[in-house]
Amino acid sequence: MSKPVTIEDIYELFRASQAEADRKFAASKEEDERRKAEDERRKAEDERRKAEDERRKQEADRTMEELKQGIAKLEKTVERTSKAVDSLTTRWGRFVEELVEPAVIKLFQAKGIDVKEVYPRARSKRYATPMEIDILAVDETELVIVECKSRLSKDDVDEFLEKLPQFKLAFPHFQNFKAYGAVAGIEINEGIDRYAYKKGLFVIKPSGDTVAIINDDSFKAATW
Repeated sequence: MSKPVTIEDIYELFRASQAEADRKFAASKEEDERRKAEDERRKAEDERRKAEDERRKQEADRTMEELKQGIAKLEKTVERTSKAVDSLTTRWGRFVEELVEPAVIKLFQAKGIDVKEVYPRARSKRYATPMEIDILAVDETELVIVECKSRLSKDDVDEFLEKLPQFKLAFPHFQNFKAYGAVAGIEINEGIDRYAYKKGLFVIKPSGDTVAIINDDSFKAATW
């Protein structure tokens, strides 16, 4: 025979059920608070990262701007330096021309090339590329094309050798002339005088207060 259920039993069951509900509610509330705290932590971490990213971006922008300003200043410095060097190079080149020009006729007449007229900085725009000759010495059938440099290098000689075949295209009225080439320099890089000599060019160097052709009697001049 089963024991009858009393009011006290019902109260006890209610209390147990309420206690379990309270426990679950407390656990749920604790979990919600934990999740909320985690969300807050993540949000704070995201904000910190965003702030750090923004700081880095600003730092990168500032560095880039400083770099641009530095490059701009450097470009201006290079431009001013290049202009100064070009100006100095031009003045030295003019100095070489003025040193060589008065001696050209006498020098080449001594080599059997009877030039009688000298034209400094002869220019022509007839050919596709405008051409300027530092010194042009001519007679009735022959002429000498002289390239003047303050410091003569292999590149200068090679560029001059490329120019010589184009001379008569730029100056067609000299088409039937026998053309010789000569290079002159206050300073000549080591071995370049011999290099130009072997290419069939006359080589003019300073000698005392004037200049001289260093090619010996065995020299065979090229013609264009």
